[in-house]
Amino acid sequence: MEIPNINKKQIANLLKNGKRLDGRTPFDYRDISIEAGISENAEGSARVKIGKTEVIVGVKMGVQEPYPDHEDEGTMMVGMEFNPICGERYESGPPKINAIEVARVVDRGIRESGFIDWKKLCIKEGEKVWCLMIDIYCVNDDGSVLDASALGAVTALRVARFPEYDEKEERVKFGEFTKNPLPLTDKVPFTITFHKIEGGILVDPNRNEEDTSKARMTFAISSPKKEHIINAMQKGGLVPISTKELEEMTSQCEKIYESIYPDINKKIEEFK
Repeated sequence: MEIPNINKKQIANLLKNGKRLDGRTPFDYRDISIEAGISENAEGSARVKIGKTEVIVGVKMGVQEPYPDHEDEGTMMVGMEFNPICGERYESGPPKINAIEVARVVDRGIRESGFIDWKKLCIKEGEKVWCLMIDIYCVNDDGSVLDASALGAVTALRVARFPEYDEKEERVKFGEFTKNPLPLTDKVPFTITFHKIEGGILVDPNRNEEDTSKARMTFAISSPKKEHIINAMQKGGLVPISTKELEEMTSQCEKIYESIYPDINKKIEEFK
């Protein structure tokens, strides 16, 4: 639902002075909570909370024929759903454009970072490869669902284990898991989305702040060998972002990564 204009003006005026209604500074995140292994049936699963926003992510693995232009590489599909349970603005039915966009941005961050070694997902070149299916479900939307979804997907992939595969019968034994992890690299993507509100910039907006935002820019950043790399970027919203604003976002992106990611990485490592 649209918030009143007077509320939008209050949010914008506070941001001009580097303040927010909940007391945070523009580049502060709310508390981030991560759980892993929440599903007994998924090869990998995670629950992520950023403030009151909550998403659940599951990874399933199957076997299929490879794509003709990548005969020795595995595949991946990402799906996302907003259901009525996560907010009154959502209705039942097939995924709409907002859910499709979240899935595509999450997919892009994972692919472009080189986080997954696709060739090691090949079972028999030209015939069979592993397919990763990532399903994201929003449980509560209080803003910043995109960042929570990306973090949940990466966490679920990092704790995932291959299911048993019967080579003679050429079938996956779903529900029977090995101890073999996915072939992942050290290029772990961490997603940060900046929102523009009347010239001001902030991260991790709550629901009202996100509704006030006119533009956003999402970065997927990794740090292999301690070198910061922006692997993917996605612009959203109708209002343009200036060169100066983009430079500020890029600068803040590295600072936020250094202040938040080490603790997040430590939490995820404890689940493995």
